Amino acid sequence: MTQSFLSRRAYLALMAAAAALPGRAVASGFREITWEDLIPPGVPYGEIVGLGQIDEANDTWNPEYDANGKKVNTRLNGKAVKLPGFMIPFDVTSAGVTTFMLVPYVGACIHTPPPPPNQLVFVTTARPWPGDRMWDPVWVYGRLSAQPLTTQIADVGYRMTAQKIEAYEW
Repeated sequence: MTQSFLSRRAYLALMAAAAALPGRAVASGFREITWEDLIPPGVPYGEIVGLGQIDEANDTWNPEYDANGKKVNTRLNGKAVKLPGFMIPFDVTSAGVTTFMLVPYVGACIHTPPPPPNQLVFVTTARPWPGDRMWDPVWVYGRLSAQPLTTQIADVGYRMTAQKIEAYEW
């Protein structure tokens, strides 16, 4: 009787552990992360953005980032992740968007100054995302690379080759 009780207990413990795991995340092999995860541990986000300067000739504000804005979370380097965001397209063909910057909020880099480099991800994809959906929020799945890049829009802290892109559902 004792052995049967232990087997049942072990079985119930295993089932409880399995129920506690996020099934889709485990099944897909991609770890869901947030934009805060891109900031290295111990670096407070509120200290990243400085006062900046106003460019009166172009009627824009040029943000100023302290050294924390360029620091990337190297613990995520090479990890398979899933990150939500918005696209700022770079390369668009008749098939759709093939290269874009993933940003944390709508209008970043276009209607507002760019976020700091550790809040930007440069994404390439072999499967174009439909051009009529490029302004919708998306989930991007891929292997993250903590590798800086300078683009015509902003300095970027991360790169990713998208293995999958899907619409973000609220």
